[in-house]
Amino acid sequence: MNFEFSSEQEMLRDQARGLLRDNCPTSAVRAVLESDESHDAKLWKVVTEMGWTATVIPEEYDGLGLSYIELAVIAEELGRAMAPIPFSSSVYLATEAIIASGSADQKEAWLPKLASGELVGTLAVSESQGQASAKSINTSVANGVISGSKVPVIDGDIADFAITVCRSESGDGASLYVVDLNQDCIVREQVPTLDPSRSQARVDFNGAKAELLGGEGQGWSQLQNIYNRAAVLFAWEQVGGADAAMEMAIEYAQGRFAFGRPIASYQAIKHKLANMYVKNTLARSNSYYGAWALSTNDEQLPLAAATARVAGIQAYYFASKENIQTHGGMGYTWEFDCQFHYRRAKLLSLTVGSEGTWQDKLVTALEHNNAA
Repeated sequence: MNFEFSSEQEMLRDQARGLLRDNCPTSAVRAVLESDESHDAKLWKVVTEMGWTATVIPEEYDGLGLSYIELAVIAEELGRAMAPIPFSSSVYLATEAIIASGSADQKEAWLPKLASGELVGTLAVSESQGQASAKSINTSVANGVISGSKVPVIDGDIADFAITVCRSESGDGASLYVVDLNQDCIVREQVPTLDPSRSQARVDFNGAKAELLGGEGQGWSQLQNIYNRAAVLFAWEQVGGADAAMEMAIEYAQGRFAFGRPIASYQAIKHKLANMYVKNTLARSNSYYGAWALSTNDEQLPLAAATARVAGIQAYYFASKENIQTHGGMGYTWEFDCQFHYRRAKLLSLTVGSEGTWQDKLVTALEHNNAA
């Protein structure tokens, strides 16, 4: 079992890093935060023209038909650059839902437009604060018409459609529905978040038309499969962000002098940097495991996804926090860029479930494996 990227995949990483270095410097993230825009439309155009949104979509639906390893490579670089675009919501969540559960007609209708970036998709699950569950879903569908609200919906203010979790019409469990968010009756409102470069919205459906995705009453199990697959890709984003935060701290510590010496020479700073490296390396190792399980559709995917997700959350939050501490008092100011990684780390730590939720899933997966 080889937990490393191939030479071709390393080449893809170098190309992706170079493209994002040119088109998504930290100043571009700052520009989104300081404006009323919810994403960088120019960068989104560049990314879609490069075909990144088509990475794992089968060729018969105008995709590239590559493996999830290649998508993991791209995810890492997007995380490193803190790219302010709706890539994760559209690719990790909506596209995965259509690929996994869509009928032939639904795949034909949605996947080519997702591949080209013509449409942006998202996933709508939560309806209030706290962790959603099958029993807490109140959004309902009757005769193909959806009623209720979802909040927060990642990139819900700019998405063209949403894979929405609803109570089944039969009243038994939950089901997934595809909802076109451009219907006149739908009301969308952006909600404030710690990281405005990844927008969130409240979506009121108000009797919009909805189309069943997959089997009636199977929505919650379908959702868990989507979450497991997305968790691996989010973990790679977190690994990329954690490494970038660590490198930012190292660069500052080597160039900042105190008492005639670079602060990187002091033991307290050395320990901070070393601890970042250890956590980042652990997260990368677990993310390799997750990428392998995802690319092979191995039965260990629930375990691999949970380990990658927990390690990714911990590494990125720790690196982003210690990066600020390494910069000292200046690290807390608006003028320094440390805040961007901290904002993104906190937001990603709650996307597709909190750390505590994934720790519970990890325990469940370990128990299942031990029982088997």
